[in-house]
Amino acid sequence: MSHPEPIGSPTRSGHPSGEHPALAARRPLPGPYCVRVRQAGTAAEGPGGTAGHGALEGRTQGHPAIPDGHPHQRLPRPARRPPGHEWYRDGVDAQTRHGTWSTAKSVISLMVGQSIAAGHLHEDDLLVDLLPELKKDGAYDKITVRHLLDMSSGIDVSEDYSGIPMTGTPRMYLTTDLPNFVKDNRALRFTPGSKGEYRSVDTQLLGQILHRVEGKSVAALLQERIWQPMGAGDDATWNLDREGGTEKSFCCLNATARDFAKIGQLVLDNGRAGDRQIVPQAWIDRLSTPAVTMSNGWSYSAQWWHPSGAKGDFSAVGVYGQYIYVNPAERTVIVKLSYHGTEQDEQETIDAMRDLSHNLRH
Repeated sequence: MSHPEPIGSPTRSGHPSGEHPALAARRPLPGPYCVRVRQAGTAAEGPGGTAGHGALEGRTQGHPAIPDGHPHQRLPRPARRPPGHEWYRDGVDAQTRHGTWSTAKSVISLMVGQSIAAGHLHEDDLLVDLLPELKKDGAYDKITVRHLLDMSSGIDVSEDYSGIPMTGTPRMYLTTDLPNFVKDNRALRFTPGSKGEYRSVDTQLLGQILHRVEGKSVAALLQERIWQPMGAGDDATWNLDREGGTEKSFCCLNATARDFAKIGQLVLDNGRAGDRQIVPQAWIDRLSTPAVTMSNGWSYSAQWWHPSGAKGDFSAVGVYGQYIYVNPAERTVIVKLSYHGTEQDEQETIDAMRDLSHNLRH
C-alpha cells in the first residue's frame, strides 16, 4: 500500500466538524500525526523518521523552524498575483496551511467519483462486500456506498459533541486505530436509506473503502489524482490516527486557502482544470444535485451541502467557519477559513456569500 511520508507530532491537535471546543485547542496545528500530499514539482525528502512540524518545515524548506505551539504552518513561496479577492488577518496569510475539518468530506467525494468512473466502485456496492471484516449480526448488510455518500447509512456513531461522556465522533477523532473503531461500533440507529442524518463515520468508511479498492492510501490518491493534476500551489497534509496509520477521512485535510479555492474551481468547471478532465462531469452533476434532506432543512448529496434545498449553489462546510462555496449561476467560488467558534450561524454565512457572489459579478 502506498503512503506519502508521515510528518510530525506538534504540541496541539484539532477536532472534527462540530466537536466541543473543550476537547482541543481553538487554534490547532495539523496533527498530531500527518502525511504530506505533495504539489507537483516538490523535491522528495530523504529517508528518516517523523519530526515535529516546525523542525521538518525548517529542514526541508531551508527556512527557520517554526517553534512548537505556533498556531499556523507557513510555507515560504515567492509572491504572485492573487487569483481574485483575498483577505487575511491574525497572522494568517496566503502561505498558511490551514485545517478545514469537515470540508475534507467533500474532497473524499471527488476521489470516490473518480473510482466509480474507473469501474473500481459502484454506488450500489454493499459496505460489507467491500470491507468484509465489518460483517456482524447483519447490522451493516444493507448499507451501500450510496448511503455513505448521502449520509443515510443509519450507523449509530453519534454526532453529540458535549464530551460528557466522550462518545461517537469525538471518540473517533481521538482513537489511534480507526479501522478497529468502526468495527467496534457496528450498530444502526435507523434503516439504511430511510432518511438522511449527518454522520462523520460514513465518510471515514468511504476513505477506508477507497484505500481497499484502489490499493493506495487516501493521501496518495489525493496527491496523484487531484492535487498534482489540478496544479496545487503548495503541499497539503492529512491527519492520521497514529504514526504511519490511517487518514482521518472525515476531517483534517490541511492546505492553503488558494489550494482549497482550486478545489472549488475544479468543481465549478465541471471537473476540469485547464484541458484536463480530472473529476468526471457526471460526478459533478451527482454532487450538485440534492439527494436527501437533513434535519436542519438543508439538503445533502455526495458529501456536499445544499443550503437552498434545491439545485443551485452548494458548499463544503467544516466546523469553526470553514467553507468551499460554489455558486454556478454567478460563476463564483468563495473559500472561508477561520477559527471562529461553534456559535456562528451557517445560514447567515451562506446568505452573505450569495450576496457577495452577486455583487462581485454585477
